[in-house]
Formats: sequence, C-alpha cells, structure tokens
Amino acid sequence: MAYSVNTTPLLQNGINSDEEEEVQHEVVVKDDKPLFKPLEPRDKFNVAYFILYFLGIVSLLPWNFYVTADDYWMYKFRKVSKNSSYISTDQRTPLQAEFTSYLSLASSLPNLVFLALNTVISHRISLNLRVIGSLICMLILMLFTLIFVYVDTDSWQQTFFGLTLLTIILLNVCSAIFSGSLAGVVGKFSAKYITAVTAGQSLGGIFAALAQIAALSIGASSTHSAMVYFIIGNLMIGLSIFLYVFLEKSIFFKYHVENCVGVDESQDVVAAVRSSYKIILRKMWGYGFSVFVIFAISLAVYPGVTVLVESEGKGHGNRWNDVYFVPTITYLLFSLGDYVGRIISVKIMKPKNVTLIILLSLARFIFIPLLLLCNENPRHNLAVVFDKDWQYIMIMFLFAISNGYLANLTCVLAPRAVDVHEKELASIIMTVFVGLGLTLGSTICLFLVKII
Repeated sequence: MAYSVNTTPLLQNGINSDEEEEVQHEVVVKDDKPLFKPLEPRDKFNVAYFILYFLGIVSLLPWNFYVTADDYWMYKFRKVSKNSSYISTDQRTPLQAEFTSYLSLASSLPNLVFLALNTVISHRISLNLRVIGSLICMLILMLFTLIFVYVDTDSWQQTFFGLTLLTIILLNVCSAIFSGSLAGVVGKFSAKYITAVTAGQSLGGIFAALAQIAALSIGASSTHSAMVYFIIGNLMIGLSIFLYVFLEKSIFFKYHVENCVGVDESQDVVAAVRSSYKIILRKMWGYGFSVFVIFAISLAVYPGVTVLVESEGKGHGNRWNDVYFVPTITYLLFSLGDYVGRIISVKIMKPKNVTLIILLSLARFIFIPLLLLCNENPRHNLAVVFDKDWQYIMIMFLFAISNGYLANLTCVLAPRAVDVHEKELASIIMTVFVGLGLTLGSTICLFLVKII
C-alpha cells in the first residue's frame, strides 16, 4: 500500500505562484504493512498439532531405535563361540560393556557441532531444503543399517563396531539439522505446539521400548527384532517427509512461520541475526544454562550406566528378572516418566523464575551418585547400596519425570524471553545448549562406566 504526504506549508502568505509551484509536490511513501492484521487461521482438526507431534517422534527416532535394540548389539559384539547365538550378560565383552556409552558420544558430538552450525546456516539455506534433505539422508542411513542386520560380522567385529559408530555420527548430523530446524520454526508457535514436538520426542522413546518388549514377548531373535525396529523406523521417516510437505503448504503453518506481516522466513531470521547473538543470549542465557545442565546430568548416566543395572532376582529363571527388567524399567519407565513430565509442565508452567529453574536443574546432580550405587554389572570399584528393584524404580522415575518437566519448561519459556523476530533464532540457540549438555554428559558417562 502507498500513500502521499502533502508538503505544502500551512501558511502560504508571502509565497508567490512561482515559489508555490516549486514547493507543492507530493512525497510518495511506500508502506508494505497491511492496514489490519489478518485473523489467525484455525488449526482444523488439530492436523498441524498431530503432524508436529509425529515429526517430534521422528526427530529422535534413530537414537531411540539404536539404543533400545540393545539385545541386537549385544549379539553382534558377543564373544564368538561354537554356540554363536548365545549372549552372555554375566561377563560382557569390552565391546558389549562400552558400546552404549560410545553410542551416546557418537550421537552427541556431531549433534552439537551441527546444531551450532544450524544457527549460522538457518538464514542461508531454505527451511524446506534443510528439513526434507535431512530426512532423506536419515532414510538412506537407516536402510544401510537394516542391510547389516543379516550380514555375518562375527569375523570383523571391530570393523563393524567402527562402521556402526560412523553411521550413528552421520545419522546424528542429519538429525541435528532436522531437529534444529524444527525447533526454530515451532518456537514461533504457542506452547501447545512446542510441547507437541518435545512430547513427541519422549513418545518416540515409549514407542521404541514397547516395540522391544513386544519382540521379546513373542520370542523373536535379536536379529529379527532389530529388523522390525529398523523397518518401522524407515517407514516412519518416509511418512514424515510426506507429512511435512503437506504441513508446510497449510495456511496455518505459513501464518506462524511468516508472522503474517508480509515478511518471509529468510528476512525474519536475518533480522534476528542482525539483532546480535549477544543480545539474544543476554535475554535467555538462564534457560539455556538450565537445559544444558539438565541434559548433561541425564546423559551422564542414561543410558550408558542405567543399561548395566540388573534385577536383584536375575539368574533365578524368572523371565521378568532375566528378560524384561532392562527394557521395561531402564527404557520404558524412563520414557514414560519423561513424557509425563513434559505434559505436566505445559499445564502447570511453574516456576517461571529463571533463577529457581537453574537451582532445580542443578539439584538433579543428586541422581548421578544415586544411580551409580544401584545394581550395575559389571562393576569393579563401587559398592552396591540400592540393591532392591523398587529402589532403582523409584530413583529412575523421579530422574525421568524431572528431566521431562524441566526440559520442556525451559524450551517453552525461552522464546517468550525474546522479541518476536528473535524467536526462531532463540529456539535454535536452545538446541545448541541441549547439544552441549548431551556432549558433556556422554563424555562423563565414558568415565563413569569405568569407575563403577
């Protein structure tokens, strides 16, 4: 829209006709802003909400399936003998004992690097290219993982170990670009939609744990179970590509992404970049530090340490103790607690005081010694203090629910601490703090496993 400004002086006495011709002219001022702000479109049938939920599940899907396929990795890295299908957990090989902690580190390091890189490239590479490109690469890598399920790797376990870690690194490069882009965009939406993504990440863990338990209950072998995990993973990633294409064409999605003021996504992010990282960090550093602490503490013991915890009744012929305890308590209970914590946080939304949130995040440090003193095997140095199953279950549930509650609370409150044009970049910066926490926690986990 354009309008004109008349620059003719109000008092014209003393001005002759020649002067008047010189003075009288119009200055055209271009105004791109609409006169009235458009009404926010409705999310009919909560379609956008459920798609974002599903994308949240997929964002951590490779991690969830790799971690919960524990029996498969124990089989691949077992001590090869005549009875090559037997997996001994009484005396794990070095590759078996250390695989989960190396998995955490191989996930968190590239995750951190590319989450940080995402803050730089987000305004240079289109959102669609970042999201769809990363999902396609994830699909290819998951197909590669599926192929190796039935490849005999007994004679080259060390090489397969390295190849697996390389695949995990590449998967997490793609996952970081995808999840960072998703977090940046959803930061422009209300708390309901932010929670859809974060809760979806927890729901993915629940889904993966239930899939593992179901496979165990029907007596499927470790390789058959892994094949099912990875096929489901490939199907879900493929579906997410089509769902995202559908979502990004919706009016509801475009309204929030473009802020409904005629400013496109790239202009929005560039404006945030120009406003300076320092200014944004000054506004939200407390939330960033909190989420860093939360994930550093969690990854220090989960899953690298907790996967080693055994039931007090293991070895007495009870399937609950021997088969179902680890997938149910270590994986399913944690994912359930984390999910419940995230759902509760958006209902309560307290505390909002950033100092109190920091103190509560630091208080979770108590879970590290508590979990180290549970019934891990193998152990060489520390004594077992909490040898009862109910003790471990209580500690694990409180550990999980506090992780979900505080993590979601910080992710919802952080975008509110900055201006509208800074929300996307602020949400992306929050994912970098998450990556920092994951990396530090995974590194600490390597040492904790060795000192148990």
